[in-house]
Amino acid sequence: MNKEQKFKRVIQGKVVKKSGDKSFSVLVERKVVHPKYRKIVKRFKKYIIHDENNSCNIGDVVEAIECKPISKSKSFKLNKTITAGVE
Repeated sequence: MNKEQKFKRVIQGKVVKKSGDKSFSVLVERKVVHPKYRKIVKRFKKYIIHDENNSCNIGDVVEAIECKPISKSKSFKLNKTITAGVE
């Protein structure tokens, strides 16, 4: 890798809300081992992603890639739609 080319995080989640023009909230679920009980538990986090074409709908499973900050809360761009939702 060059100094200019850095690792960009890729997240995958479900679109849960239209957050404004060209913006969507994506719920990302990950599974971690609980430190005390050694049981697998789910952790959730919401990210706001930028969708230039407004092509996402609620219920879609999408993949987003990290980019430079677009606004205060948006630092991910839509990479591709994996599956279409019901709506």
